[in-house]
Parts: sequence; structure tokens; C-alpha cells
Amino acid sequence: MAENDTNTDQAAAAEGANDQQFFIQKLYLKDLSFEAPMGAKVFIEQIQPKIDQELATETKKVGDNLYEVVLKLTLTAKAEEETAFLIEIQQAGLFQISGVEKGHLSRVMNTVCPHILLPYAREAIDSTLGKGGFPALMLPPINFEALFAQAMSEKKKAAH
Repeated sequence: MAENDTNTDQAAAAEGANDQQFFIQKLYLKDLSFEAPMGAKVFIEQIQPKIDQELATETKKVGDNLYEVVLKLTLTAKAEEETAFLIEIQQAGLFQISGVEKGHLSRVMNTVCPHILLPYAREAIDSTLGKGGFPALMLPPINFEALFAQAMSEKKKAAH
């Protein structure tokens, strides 16, 4: 009889897993801005700028089981106090997600979706920098799982 209960539990778990759906509906560039305020000076002096990176994600429900996730990256290259270049990008996607428990939905939207968006943002950044006369940055992979875990940990600490 215990074997029957185990089979029933496994069947129910498999059925629940089949109810989960994740589809990419659309990937798109929502915003892109590039500035090179130093102009030719940056190329004449051949400076080695320091690159600062800011990263954020924004999620919102836009329809029935339809979510917009936006990966926001800001890269600033500075030589001493002068800005060599500034690039801001918002790479976005529409994702259809259903059958995912509310507690796990936030994790999916803040880890899986940005992981999908990052290569598109990386390509747009490198392409834009190339057109601006700068070498490609080839941003390294980002561990969105670790960033999400850190954000959740900080949120719990703030609640106490």
C-alpha cells in the first residue's frame, strides 16, 4: 500500500510540474544611451579609464501571466574625474509565466529572465562602444542567483 501512495505522490508532483509554463514572448531594447563627453581627447591621450558598473532589474505584470522584465545596466568609464564614456541600456523581455508559486515567481523573474536578457545587453553595449571608437568590454557573466539571494538576505535583515 505504501508503494501505491508513493506512485500517487509522484504522479501528482509530475502533474504539477507539467502545469508550469515559461515562454519568451518578445525580447527588445527598451532604452539605450551613449555619451563620450571627452571627445577626441580620450583617443589622443590614450587614457586607461576605470569602469564602474551599476546593475538593476525591474519587473512588472503587464497582463494575464505576462510579465515585463527589464535589465538595466549603466557603465561609466572615468579617467581621474573626467568621463570617457557613459552607456546606459535597458534590455527588456516579455515573459509568459504560469503555474509558478508566488514565492518562486519572484526568483524566476529576477534570476532566469535577466540571465536570458544579459547576452543581448552585452552585444548592444559592445556594438555601441565599437561605433563610439572604444574597444568591446565583453562583460563577464553575472550570477543573478547570488545577487537575488543577497537581496533576499538584506531584505530579511531589514525586516528584523
